Amino acid sequence: MAEHFQLNQIKTSKKWFSSPNSELPIYDENGEMKSILEVYDFRDMIEDYLIELEIRNYSQNTIRTYRSVIKNFYEFLQKEEDLYDELRFLRSFKKYIQHLKRDKNVSQNYIYLVTVVSKKFLEFNRLYFLYEVKAPKRTKSLPKSLNEDEVQNLINAFDYELEEDNSSRGNVKLRNKLILTLLYSSGLRVSELVSLIIEDFDFKDRTIRIRGKGEKDRLVLFDNNAKELIEEYLIVKDTDSDYLFTNKDNNPITTRYIQLMIKDYAKEAKINKNVTPHILRHSFATHLLKNGVDIRAIQQLLGHASLSTTQIYTSVDMETLKFVYDKARM
Repeated sequence: MAEHFQLNQIKTSKKWFSSPNSELPIYDENGEMKSILEVYDFRDMIEDYLIELEIRNYSQNTIRTYRSVIKNFYEFLQKEEDLYDELRFLRSFKKYIQHLKRDKNVSQNYIYLVTVVSKKFLEFNRLYFLYEVKAPKRTKSLPKSLNEDEVQNLINAFDYELEEDNSSRGNVKLRNKLILTLLYSSGLRVSELVSLIIEDFDFKDRTIRIRGKGEKDRLVLFDNNAKELIEEYLIVKDTDSDYLFTNKDNNPITTRYIQLMIKDYAKEAKINKNVTPHILRHSFATHLLKNGVDIRAIQQLLGHASLSTTQIYTSVDMETLKFVYDKARM
């Protein structure tokens, strides 16, 4: 899944007596019980919730993920025939979780995401059908990273085309090389990279001002190699857009394009791993830690609110750990 969703920003009341759904089931004029989906307009509720997320400055990646989670659950509920009260709603939710596990074979972390997002969506609309549901524990697998040689091979994968092509195609390769360089050398999230504007850069101090999660600004660094690439790229950049990276239509480049581009570069570099923008960010943190940078400095560069998050992202690879261990035992 996408990395680090903002799951705890919207606070909701836990007072059951304030819930408007205490009179369920609701009956129609013929004395028939009405479905909860008839009583409450879930389409409007979803739209209102997504608007609230945007107002609270959730990232676009997070909003897209929440939208997908909620709408998939809503589509499942539309197939339920006896959705009349809280207990039946709770049963339908459990059936949905069972469906995800059995039929979709989703991960435990996705079950966690569905549970938390569904609860927060309902509670935002003062519906406490899932109040007693506990989110399952998440699995904590160590994120993968590339070694230094793999990173360099990835970044330089199409250098031979850069040397041979001075056309717009060559400029695209230069742009892509700069994208890879900044993802690694500055540890940027891909959502942060696509939002970069030229004014964000201070070439004297080699810093970039980043507007991260929760509208919190931070400064990240870029090295001299990245600086030279940026200056070279700005010379050939054939648009007056404020955005550093644009596509052929002069619009900001998309995260999807970068994801696919990286896969092409990994294939060209003969890297047999599932390389993603986030793996470059993790590699950045891992290599800094490996070279003795204090973990709190890495936390600041990555923009993590919690040090525990940084500790997960900066797991030292086993070969490095063996080397340090053997050296200490000699």
